[in-house]
Amino acid sequence: MNYELFIAKRIIAIKQDKSSVSSPIIKIAIIAIALGLIVMIITVATGLGLQHKIRDKVSGLNGHILISNFNQNNGLNTTNPITTDQYFYPKFKNIEGIKNVQVFAKKNCIIRTEIDFEAIIFKGVSLDYDWSFIKDNIVEGNVLSLAEKQSNKILISKITAERLQFKLGDKVVLWFLKEGENNKPIARALFIEGIFNTGFKEFDKNYVFGDIRHIQKINKWTNKQVGGFEILITHFKDLKLISNQIYKEIDPNLNATPINKKFASIFEWIALFDINISLIIIIMIIIAGINMITALLVLILERTQMIGILKALGNTNKSIQKIFLYNASYLILKGLFWGNLIGLSFILIEKHFGIIKLDPENYYVSNVPYYINFYYILALNIGTLLLCLLMLILPTYLVSKINPVKAIKFD
Repeated sequence: MNYELFIAKRIIAIKQDKSSVSSPIIKIAIIAIALGLIVMIITVATGLGLQHKIRDKVSGLNGHILISNFNQNNGLNTTNPITTDQYFYPKFKNIEGIKNVQVFAKKNCIIRTEIDFEAIIFKGVSLDYDWSFIKDNIVEGNVLSLAEKQSNKILISKITAERLQFKLGDKVVLWFLKEGENNKPIARALFIEGIFNTGFKEFDKNYVFGDIRHIQKINKWTNKQVGGFEILITHFKDLKLISNQIYKEIDPNLNATPINKKFASIFEWIALFDINISLIIIIMIIIAGINMITALLVLILERTQMIGILKALGNTNKSIQKIFLYNASYLILKGLFWGNLIGLSFILIEKHFGIIKLDPENYYVSNVPYYINFYYILALNIGTLLLCLLMLILPTYLVSKINPVKAIKFD
């Protein structure tokens, strides 16, 4: 039988007198633990949610790894063509964790209407393009259905459609710029098949999707020449490993750029979330610990007579310290229970109803995204419990300073 735990349970079972000093202080300590955990859960869930959402958007629009020529043509946002006669196309045979290899080409163009015009980038894709991300962000129409015959359909963003007053099915005249001084722009009349809204304003306002064969004809490429390859991987955590493997495998004239290097500023920004999350967790644990120390000291002082009696009966200081640590553990666990219940309930409600809005121009998302991981929640609970108990060990040494004779007389 655990004697200390038995005594602690008896103390807990005794209903606190509302007029006692410890009653409001204990309630405040429990509330502090609960609020601290609520803030930590929401902070971790939103921080990781934003990281994953932004990362997935950038990757969904550009692939995880870009294979391109070292010699880029910076003038017209196109590249020296790469042939599709590569050992890794349409599939890498020696590298695991790759979901898809898709070709692309980009070219600057101008959308011209009767009253306005807009510079934009035409992103040409082929039959192998993975539309899953775009499909989730289609607000009107459908994604492109690229068959053997060249398609005259395009996807346009909601931002561009509203700015230039386009609707689904409208004809759009694109003027493609050609290299050289005497080359006149080439016009292409295309039709809007779908309108997308990824929430990534920097991408949406600059890109339209279409058939890569338009770019191949304008650039006078063969049907085996493309601008580059986008590699989609199964797990983002393997990005560095797979990127290094690809770089070693491909032709020396080609370069493999992981998405976190291509968009370094975005990924450096979301990496700062980790620092913010860590600081908030540390501050919340310190606040909760200080409240628990206060509650424990009051409990010890309130139970001075009991401590004196236990010492007179032969209990050691260590044994009495355990009693109060068990008592404190109960209070912490009670706070953690309410913290988990309220924190997770808030996240689930917000996740389904999207009450809190964000500015997409600054955060790339319109609603607060949440990422709930059972192991992270468990780690927060265990970490809070252990760190608070460690902070409470020192105050329990007050027990050793209590004289049993004076304590029994204490009133």
